[in-house]
Amino acid sequence: MEGQQSFADMEYGNRKRKTKRDAFEGIMEEVIPWEEWTAVVEPYYPNGARGRPPRGVETMLRMYLLANWFNLSDEGVEEAIYDSYAFRKFMRIDFFGEEQVPDATTLCKFRKMLNENGITKLLFDTMKAFLDRHGKLMHGGSIVDATIIEAPTSTKNAQKKRDPEMHQVKKGNEWHFGERMHLGVDAGTGYVHSVEVTAANVSERAIVPRLIREDDEVVYADAGYTGLTKRPEIQADAHLSTIDYRINTRNRHHWKTRAPGFDWDRYIEYQKSRIRSKVEYVFLDHQAFVPLPQSTLPRTTQESHSGIHAMYMRKSLHAGTGQRKQGFLNMERTSRFRLSLWKTYRFAKYPAQGGY
Repeated sequence: MEGQQSFADMEYGNRKRKTKRDAFEGIMEEVIPWEEWTAVVEPYYPNGARGRPPRGVETMLRMYLLANWFNLSDEGVEEAIYDSYAFRKFMRIDFFGEEQVPDATTLCKFRKMLNENGITKLLFDTMKAFLDRHGKLMHGGSIVDATIIEAPTSTKNAQKKRDPEMHQVKKGNEWHFGERMHLGVDAGTGYVHSVEVTAANVSERAIVPRLIREDDEVVYADAGYTGLTKRPEIQADAHLSTIDYRINTRNRHHWKTRAPGFDWDRYIEYQKSRIRSKVEYVFLDHQAFVPLPQSTLPRTTQESHSGIHAMYMRKSLHAGTGQRKQGFLNMERTSRFRLSLWKTYRFAKYPAQGGY
């Protein structure tokens, strides 16, 4: 907190143990490019020419992020800032002065402004450029995957109908209503570099071209993307047609190889899964949407998109503190060995075609 310390600050600073919430907020305070994010929001923010003077952009942005990170309502985050010293420290609010916590209505209008203008998508792109500029993003390979976001099925609203942009889909033996979230994740570091949201009935394979970067040479995916290389949009594109798609095979009956010696098929699938598993860690934050009651789920597509971009902004920034370094080091250490094994296996299986 800037300025002279109060007695409460000195008392809180003498504690023996630092809570996880306080540690997390301290990390976010250091890694978030506040000046860049504030500059993105300012063109859309009221200038105060009419009405009461607006609160600072950075103050409202901090409050919005707290509500998103800790899954709090507008009233809930306002009360939490009054009640929690860690929240008040992150907001940089000093009650000895005239400045107080922004009320829930002010936060509601600020969030509505972000949703209507797509500002969270701009902040996500700014964060991605910030990480790339500081050498935190690798290039050359991506992991693609998708998951379903549930939406309220009730028609008890003003329009007496469900959201027309969402749809129902059957997965396994269960029906789901909502959206499908598609992610493109960096294969080396696990950072999210692409996010697309569609209706739940849209095929996962149809969105893959939007998730692949221009410099990607390898793409990892699960068995749900089987047949991706046969799609016309992939074959017609000069770049997409040259990418090495390493897709896990679908083995429903758990067949075992009949060839003597080493089980090459199982080993290759294991190596592909080691890289592809990074996207599953990203989906851990998706649980913030799933277990909620339907009264608190995102009611509109704009709310859902804004929440997703804000969630993965925090995910990528938090991962930048060193939690995924080991995964990149392991991949770099074994990449040449896996490539030699892959060539040996392909040549043994298809000797007439030179291994291809």
